[in-house]
Amino acid sequence: MDKILSRPEYEEQIAASRDARMQWWREARYGMFVHYGLYSVYERHEWAMAIECFDKDEYAKFADGFLPKKGAPLEWAKLAREAGMKYMVLTSRHHEGFSLWDSKANPFNSVNYGPRRDIVREFVDACRECGLKFGFYSSLMDWRHPDGGRAAYDSAARKRFTDYVFELNRELLSNYGKIDILWFDVARPMEHPEGWNSLEMNQRLRAIQPDIIINNRSILEEDFGTPEERITAQASDWEACMTFNGLSWGFVDSEQAKPYTYNANAILRMLSSVSSGGGNLLLNIGPAADGSIPAEAYEPLRAVGKWLEVNGDAAYGAKQRNSFMPNRLCSVSLSGNKAYLWNWIWPSDGKLALGGFQTKLMGARILGGGPVKFTQEPHRIILNGMPVKSPDSTAGVAVIELTFDGAPKQIRCSLYPMLNSGREFAGAKI
Repeated sequence: MDKILSRPEYEEQIAASRDARMQWWREARYGMFVHYGLYSVYERHEWAMAIECFDKDEYAKFADGFLPKKGAPLEWAKLAREAGMKYMVLTSRHHEGFSLWDSKANPFNSVNYGPRRDIVREFVDACRECGLKFGFYSSLMDWRHPDGGRAAYDSAARKRFTDYVFELNRELLSNYGKIDILWFDVARPMEHPEGWNSLEMNQRLRAIQPDIIINNRSILEEDFGTPEERITAQASDWEACMTFNGLSWGFVDSEQAKPYTYNANAILRMLSSVSSGGGNLLLNIGPAADGSIPAEAYEPLRAVGKWLEVNGDAAYGAKQRNSFMPNRLCSVSLSGNKAYLWNWIWPSDGKLALGGFQTKLMGARILGGGPVKFTQEPHRIILNGMPVKSPDSTAGVAVIELTFDGAPKQIRCSLYPMLNSGREFAGAKI
């Protein structure tokens, strides 16, 4: 690259290309995170090396048991596709410092130890075979590196360590063709982008992959935010990354984890929340040491995939952020002049009232089903003549698509001034 831009110049440059680079991601809505490393052998937690105070040489012995079977990444990708996911992100190197590719910068890798294979290459090939976008999780923190701690206070160590981190990512972005996502994590021990040399590092990495999207964990805003283990809408693009059980990102015993595992309905609630908030869901699996997918993940992921085959319009595609609450039985996602009602509790009398809609309704239908009759009053819409049981046989969550004559608008609690900041409802033209 010719020169390093100042931060304002860099931010202006990436902002100019962001909509084009992010279009596929905004429409994808749903992806699979894969946390896979030596911690899968220990079967405790991906932070076990640090929290349980392992000596690095003691911990390194887990590499002998890290033996992913041939074709394991393809099994992950096939399940992701079956689940309705559109992209995948793999932990190419977690904080433990074990690289899953043939790294020249880091000899402690999966080609020199364990399986003696390039797992990143297998992952890339699997994603491409299954038609999925993909990216690499890349830890900034490294517990094994001798400069990983003293980089915080020793300038020579910091230079060596940031050069090392750059070289790891340069390898990842140079050796596997087009890469869609670079997903940084844990900017420790430095607390500012200047400590990491993030401005220069990210510009140099973008020069290798001009279309890549980068998250905000190198302490620069970059392209998207990453709330973790919570679904919290943000003003700009964001992606909630969630474990599969609220316990661990890495593999833990399936039988014991099963009671905590999210079922299909819980995953659909997450999808609804990110769709309503204009974000994405990156849902994790933690394969076992041999690369096997945790047994408890199959049924809920396949059920969600089956549901999305029918109801995908409610989830996929760029959605407008909204806080619509037409009743307590459903949530809403918006796209253009359409509102999608995710019905968590189906009305047993076949009648559904929707409060506060102020835009003329042109039509209503059940996704995967038929049209729905309706009447519209100044303060509500009433859907009637619907089936008395949810027509969705997968998760019981049927979706009703409402088509308006413009972008739908809603006034919440509009008839009762004590619930509407004291304002009286004055009626509205529909």
